[in-house]
Amino acid sequence: MPALLFDCDGVLADTERYGHLPAFNQTFAEVGVPVRWTDDDYAEKVLIGGGKERMASLLTPEFVAANRLPSDADGQRELVAEWHRRKTAIYTGLVASGALPARPGIARLVGEASAAGFALAVASTSAEAAVKAVLEHAVGAERAAEFAVFAGDVVAAKKPAPDIYLLALERLGVSAADAVVVEDSSNGLRAALAAGIRTIITVSSYTHDEDFSGASLVVSSLGDPNDPLTVLDAPAGVTPDRTLDLDHVVALLATPPLERP
Repeated sequence: MPALLFDCDGVLADTERYGHLPAFNQTFAEVGVPVRWTDDDYAEKVLIGGGKERMASLLTPEFVAANRLPSDADGQRELVAEWHRRKTAIYTGLVASGALPARPGIARLVGEASAAGFALAVASTSAEAAVKAVLEHAVGAERAAEFAVFAGDVVAAKKPAPDIYLLALERLGVSAADAVVVEDSSNGLRAALAAGIRTIITVSSYTHDEDFSGASLVVSSLGDPNDPLTVLDAPAGVTPDRTLDLDHVVALLATPPLERP
């Protein structure tokens, strides 16, 4: 059985700029931390896998002392977990409000894959509640129920480590040779390639300038008939015209997997 695996943020919806960033900033304001990440700041923070990890990057000795925050490791873990719970609640509220529309082609490609009997999964470093909220909004509750969801702290080593994709393959009972990943970032690509999985990149707000060496296909989006994609790179020789369809995924499965230089 073949499988189609999706990252969440930047793939299912443009969640980073319009969801996670404002949710982080609202959380910082509510807890009284003097931080407000700009768009440029966040372009750096998205290189860190995981929301808790992004928050924890603030906790330099100087910042901790200036803001009278816990200095011990256990206290900091508890603090970051508390912040992150509130951030996730804010974020899921934004998703439920319709503030984060699905990216082009997601619902269409998922429908094609489901009809063809593909296993479907999301593999993301975001919190499980947030991932499920985005997934349901992007493809509908009925279709979302067909997905296996691997998210948050389900593995200790987050992307670019391959652990979450290796776990997904194991739980789905699918070999890497029979799977295709849709990612939007270099970290995600590195994780998928390290797991031996062919990868389609659909660039997003913060990732268009990243290195996608090793991807089988790089596109501006998955495309819809009224919102066509642009092919940015096609190393495997598969070149969609206006939309990326399941036929293109199947064609990629017949090509040799690429390796990151």
